Amino acid sequence: MRSGTKIFGIFLTFLIVGFIASGVFAQEVRVGALQDTTGATSDVGKNEAAGVREAFQYYNDTGGINGKKIRYFQYDYGYRVPEAITTYKRFRDFDKVVMVLGWGTGDTEALSPTVNADKMPYLSSSFSGHLCDPKKTPYNFVYGTDYSTNARGCITYWFEEVWKKDPKWKAERERGVKPRFVCFYSWPTPYSSAPIKAIKEQATILGFEVGPDQDVALTALDTKSQVLKTKEFKPHLVWHGNTTMSVSTAAKDAYALGLGADHIVNNWGFDEDLAKLAGPAAEGIIGAAACSYFVEDFPAKKKILDYIKKVNPGFPAEARQIRTVQGWMKVAMAVEILRMADKAGKLNGPGIKETFESLKDWPGIKEFGGQLVTITPTDHRYSSIVGIGRIIKGKPVTVTHIDMRAKFPDKWAGWLGW
Repeated sequence: MRSGTKIFGIFLTFLIVGFIASGVFAQEVRVGALQDTTGATSDVGKNEAAGVREAFQYYNDTGGINGKKIRYFQYDYGYRVPEAITTYKRFRDFDKVVMVLGWGTGDTEALSPTVNADKMPYLSSSFSGHLCDPKKTPYNFVYGTDYSTNARGCITYWFEEVWKKDPKWKAERERGVKPRFVCFYSWPTPYSSAPIKAIKEQATILGFEVGPDQDVALTALDTKSQVLKTKEFKPHLVWHGNTTMSVSTAAKDAYALGLGADHIVNNWGFDEDLAKLAGPAAEGIIGAAACSYFVEDFPAKKKILDYIKKVNPGFPAEARQIRTVQGWMKVAMAVEILRMADKAGKLNGPGIKETFESLKDWPGIKEFGGQLVTITPTDHRYSSIVGIGRIIKGKPVTVTHIDMRAKFPDKWAGWLGW
């Protein structure tokens, strides 16, 4: 009798394990989210983290992954690469996630070999062009136009719409002066340095004279020495590659010291807070955007506003910025990919990767101000379209979109991966 009971117990254990492995009891889908809410990029990271958390709650409330609950694990890593590596191992080995939503460029690039070996789909808030070539990073995906394409788009827009048309530069144009250009960014920071090669090449294509770079820390509170050094070159245009706080510092110092140049900014340095922090110095600044600004009207805004009032009333709309929208858009893309993979019976690493790579003119994040998404097995660039914003009367406004593939069709393929 005891022997029979023991055999039955073993059989039942194997049966339960088999059911779990086959998904019969698997009524949840696990996702990890890496955030910076305390580190060097927390000036933009806290707002995005709130959007990610709220969006996961919203999608759970509205059906999850085809009826399966989303169990999400959201951890702050303080923008420290070693901490990111440790947290990723926790996602993989203990939380048993099927996808990771990443954050910074340094950690995403450092983790890329491990992610690819593990066949772990990794949707990152780093839009580094280095992560978009599937020959090198097959399991890395982005939910916005890559930094290099953004940088090329910003300098192209300024050249065509400002340098060629603004009366401010008319006298120099008529004398045949080449526009002069410099870059302000944190040299050792992978995010900041990621698009520098691309924007300098684009400057050369357009006929700029490129001056010396200035090293500006991500947390810089004073950039007067960099501005004074730059004045010697007399630039017409400055590229800012950092996040909002140090970009605002540099813009204010340039304004106060009479640099006289215009400014273009990568997407993580251009938002509602830039206008607030830099004040009059921000007026007219141009930047790239992954989606709609929170101060603008966009199709998903009412949905977001209604939900955040319900679940997070302590973080009011007045304190929000584009980063909240980006957090929602990031989760929306992840959820829709997981739903499609689940319906196809492919809710695993290779199946999720295949689902990403099947997207063609996919409209799933248009409601947030994102682009139509096309991702292929040979090109993980999310789009060739750059959203261009400008600070007008103290607020960021989307002024146009530039399709860099359409504008430079002979160069687009060669720009992959850098």
